[in-house]
Amino acid sequence: MEVILKEDINNLGHTNDIVTVKNGYGRNYLIPQGMADLATPSAKKVHAENLKQRAHKEEKIKAEAEKLAETLNGKTFTVGAKSSSTGKIFGSVNTIQIAEVLTKSGFAVDRKNITLADDVKELGNYKATVKLHREVKVEITIEVIAE
Repeated sequence: MEVILKEDINNLGHTNDIVTVKNGYGRNYLIPQGMADLATPSAKKVHAENLKQRAHKEEKIKAEAEKLAETLNGKTFTVGAKSSSTGKIFGSVNTIQIAEVLTKSGFAVDRKNITLADDVKELGNYKATVKLHREVKVEITIEVIAE
């Protein structure tokens, strides 16, 4: 069954993608939840026309994301965390805290678009990937220090 996605879904596709899914997943989850529409021939024609009209806007958004990626590339952001004397953190540093630090630094990034490579449970430097656009990703360094 082919569906047209209305929103980004992890491990499936991005908004406005036409993807093939199993019948049960499409009919029982994606369509009732409002995440997708059935890709009938007429819906595909309307979808193609909408994509043509949106192409110019997408180029502008992608250019802005690339510009932001250039400013973020290679930067190090510091996150404070409560820790023991051995350097272990009480709890862990997560994407919410990283998004707050980025927002305070002047970069508005949603926490859902930040991916950590490792669990952050000790003090030190870690890598995080920030997805600014479906085609633009940038890797930043997160330095975790004791508060």
